[in-house]
Amino acid sequence: MPGLTQNVDNIEDIDYSDIEAKYKVDYDGSFDNTLIVDGVPIIDNSKLERLLTKICKEFSRKGVPVKQDDIFMPWDEATGKSKGYLFMDFRNSHDANNALLAMNNHPFDAKHIFKLNRFDEIEKFANMDETYVEPEQEEYMPREHLRAWLTDPQGRDQYVVYRGDDVEIFWHGKPSQCELAYKPDWKDFLYVSWSPLGTYIATLHRQGVRLWGGPSWKPQQRFAHPLVKLIDFSPCENYIVTWSNESIIVPDGKPQGPQYFSPEDEGNNLAVWDIKTGHLLRTFPTNSGTEGPAGKRQMQWPALKWSPDDKFVARVSPGQMISVHELPSMFLHDKKSLKIEGVVDFEWCPLSDKDRDEVEKVASVGAKGAKKAPENMIAYWTPEVANQPARVTLLSFPSRTILRQKNLFNVSECKLHWQNQGDFLCVKVDRHTKTKKSIFCNLEIFRVREKDFPVEVVELKDTVTDFSWEPKGERFAIVSTNDPNLGNPGPGITIKTDVSFYQLDRVKNDFKLLKTLPNRTSNAIRWSPRGRFVVLATVGSSTKSELEFWDLDFTLEDRRDGQVVKEDWGSSIQSLGLADHYGVTDVEWDPSGRYLATSASAWTHTLENGYALWDFRGQELLKQIQDRFKQFLWRPRPRTLLTREQQKQIRKNLKEFSRVFEEEDQRESENVNTELLALRRRLVDEWNAWRARSTKELAEDGGHDHVKEKQSEEDKEEIEVWVEDIIEQIEEEVED
Repeated sequence: MPGLTQNVDNIEDIDYSDIEAKYKVDYDGSFDNTLIVDGVPIIDNSKLERLLTKICKEFSRKGVPVKQDDIFMPWDEATGKSKGYLFMDFRNSHDANNALLAMNNHPFDAKHIFKLNRFDEIEKFANMDETYVEPEQEEYMPREHLRAWLTDPQGRDQYVVYRGDDVEIFWHGKPSQCELAYKPDWKDFLYVSWSPLGTYIATLHRQGVRLWGGPSWKPQQRFAHPLVKLIDFSPCENYIVTWSNESIIVPDGKPQGPQYFSPEDEGNNLAVWDIKTGHLLRTFPTNSGTEGPAGKRQMQWPALKWSPDDKFVARVSPGQMISVHELPSMFLHDKKSLKIEGVVDFEWCPLSDKDRDEVEKVASVGAKGAKKAPENMIAYWTPEVANQPARVTLLSFPSRTILRQKNLFNVSECKLHWQNQGDFLCVKVDRHTKTKKSIFCNLEIFRVREKDFPVEVVELKDTVTDFSWEPKGERFAIVSTNDPNLGNPGPGITIKTDVSFYQLDRVKNDFKLLKTLPNRTSNAIRWSPRGRFVVLATVGSSTKSELEFWDLDFTLEDRRDGQVVKEDWGSSIQSLGLADHYGVTDVEWDPSGRYLATSASAWTHTLENGYALWDFRGQELLKQIQDRFKQFLWRPRPRTLLTREQQKQIRKNLKEFSRVFEEEDQRESENVNTELLALRRRLVDEWNAWRARSTKELAEDGGHDHVKEKQSEEDKEEIEVWVEDIIEQIEEEVED
């Protein structure tokens, strides 16, 4: 069959190279998607399934999911047990690299830490040349100092202003020292927030959170949480919490790794991150909040509450328990929550300066003779259930020892208020009468630093709308009212209030009323961070916007050997000034306690938005009316590095230190006066020159006789500049 033979020969001559090249399968002989995991517990075959399940869960929690079918565990046939390591296959080298970064040196349990290596590198390690070759020294590139603003020679503070789409950061000090520090070009963000110690400023974007800092304000870290709405820093700035009202969704093809969400996080909306590494530590679900006015749901924020030393973070499951997690592992402490039936709310006790010194001393390397760091303390309350009264409990943590309990009756609501040094806890108890038709208030004050935690009770007949402790002090202020419009204030109605100040009487061991300011409209108390001075503000009202500046410090005659001897305790409370800022929505002291900022945000209303700066006496220093103004925030300062002994020495020799600053103020005043004098002289010279020129021009125009007659009438008016110069100023004391 010659025809068929010819056709076959023609088929063999056809060129298929293009088709073969298109569908060619490249054989990958590498193992770059395979990892060796060492540090695995040695088990027998009966525990294999449970161990693999836990390993897969740990990898998925870190954003690198793996299936059990992709894990191979070698066995020792002689003993019938595993060899303490295993092999893992991932989809590609990218996933393997992410797993290596996320899980290397990861603590699997108390006795085992994972060590990960690439399978391709095993042969390289086995054939490694043992001859030491000194590595090339890389050029040192110093990092920016994130707290460089504290080294400002003039000791100025900073504040940030957010208006429209623009952010500006300013230096603030004496009038001659105020200037723009930086104007960033940040775009498309929700709002800004300083970290608690002022190291970072955060911006919230649609994609997540960015942290900025240092002298150049470069980006320092980012956290990928889409549609984030709220953030909260830990007290020591080690961690950050982010929240979104949208549940986490991880689409296919999205990046995986320790800095991203994994499929296991889907459905949650609260995330905890490590600031230094940017790693995601854990996510949680949150409920939609509690029922508020008009049936609206209110988000309880912060949803997670930090211990003051950043060692623990806790969350409450209302009515059931308080769950405390350790940092940085985010494991549940002691593998169990605090089961508390009916629990409503809790607060961590702040650390005092003395306690912080002890914590830092214990944490320092090589500290000898350091005392054991004090334990943290939690205060929580439970409502009345059946025949059980309401109760406030002080709990030591992590020992979980109950330190003090106090039963309460006829309780509608409790609010916990710690003094910033942790010396006192005030439980504001809203009580109802037996008929439950009216509400009144009691203040249950625990003296935490004393033996057996004694409790003082301040009974009030009215409703308390605001409570505030004096920082580092033994005084507090309350805003109370019996106005019938309190429960349902109509438009244009301002609630009438009373403001009262209380002081601990060490002689009688109870809190004594210092003074009551009746018939006020104030609804907010703002203490200076240094204590002594306080501002009473009317915030959020459409008709009133008053600011009252008060000085609560006792005069020297009020104290004798540390004891108050005057019968009229309130006589030393002095009013420093009254002011007004229309539409004020926010009131905040600067860290030094010398200046106050008030602002009217466009987020609340759109009438006369802007901000104003005041001194502690209520004198207005600056006022800016700005359309679309949104935020004003002072930059916080960290705790002083001076020891308590050094601070006492400075206070003792304050006159010597103040003399230096007074001389600087005098020089600045002289410079200002010199500049003002030069300006006045220049203006006078310009006036005289203009007058002479005008006279000459008028004479040239034929009005010489008229000019001469006018000069004779005015007797040749002259302008002189008088300057008063103080040569020497002497102060003398005259004795009677």
